[in-house]
Amino acid sequence: MGTISRTTLTCMVGCLAAVLCPPSTNRAHAEPVADFYRGRSVTLVIGYSAGGGYDAYGRVLARHLGRHIPGNPAIVAQNMPGAGSLRSANYLYNVAPKDGTVIGMIGRNLPYFALVQEGGVLYDPVRFAWLGSPELTNRVCIAADRSPVKKAADLFERELIVGGAGAGSAISTTPLLLGRLLGMKFKLIEGFTGPNAVMLGIDRGEVDGFCQTVTSMRNARPGWIESGKARVLFNVERQPLAEYGAPTIFDFTKTEEQRRIVALYSSSIELGRPMVAPPGTPPDRVEALRRAFHAAIDDKELRAEAEKQKLELSVVDGDQLATLVKDLMTTPPDIVKRMQDLLKP
Repeated sequence: MGTISRTTLTCMVGCLAAVLCPPSTNRAHAEPVADFYRGRSVTLVIGYSAGGGYDAYGRVLARHLGRHIPGNPAIVAQNMPGAGSLRSANYLYNVAPKDGTVIGMIGRNLPYFALVQEGGVLYDPVRFAWLGSPELTNRVCIAADRSPVKKAADLFERELIVGGAGAGSAISTTPLLLGRLLGMKFKLIEGFTGPNAVMLGIDRGEVDGFCQTVTSMRNARPGWIESGKARVLFNVERQPLAEYGAPTIFDFTKTEEQRRIVALYSSSIELGRPMVAPPGTPPDRVEALRRAFHAAIDDKELRAEAEKQKLELSVVDGDQLATLVKDLMTTPPDIVKRMQDLLKP
């Protein structure tokens, strides 16, 4: 039998050690989820300042999520506002530990910012681990009961005077886009300071409708829709709002270009208030965080707290968020440019 050289023997020992004793990082990733999280804390980065909607949802989840994560870690909420939550997204993507100890609630517009290559974007939204959203509101266009516009189809024959709050605001861009793209007869009156001012304008008879989220409308004017004072004409997401018997705007798109433009425009609202983990987070921890998110939303204590704060819960799961983001990021450049052109004042 021949002799084995010292170099060969050293190589063999090294290879065996690599198999039997993998690097510490691999050991950590292979550690059972419950063992990993036990005794630790998880930071929930909220991409907006205290007091807003994202903060409210984020902190309610922070108070209940830990009970449903294996190992029951403490959850610490941390606000990281800046540039529409761009700062927090860049942090989560590039700086935060990628081991499941840091997660975040970021702005729904961030995938769109990446698509159009907005300045300051240092992340690829597809690579985030999307965990879920606790809320999915719907953007609708409504008409006051006095308006001759009784249903969405009427907008192709009759004019609806709606209020706006200037370039970039959704209450202005929605009727502007749909008027130019689909030919709906919106007459946009600018100069209102925001949605509440538009609703006062409806009360005073200055305008007959506007486009806003259902949640905001319910909070500002409880009973408006239920009493018939305002009618929901349509919503801008893919799925229609069965509770109001209103169609989705997608029912009125006639070409693939129109569908892609509307899908691009509605993509942000469909993401709700998304929660993510940094790219590279071990898959078993991502799955545990996703399951914990759903369990927390179903938690009676969380639901009771959300009800007291008038926070509506409507879950979007992580897989669905990931699919929406992937679809968004495949939008052809000519569709992006076409939408941007349609939205120019």
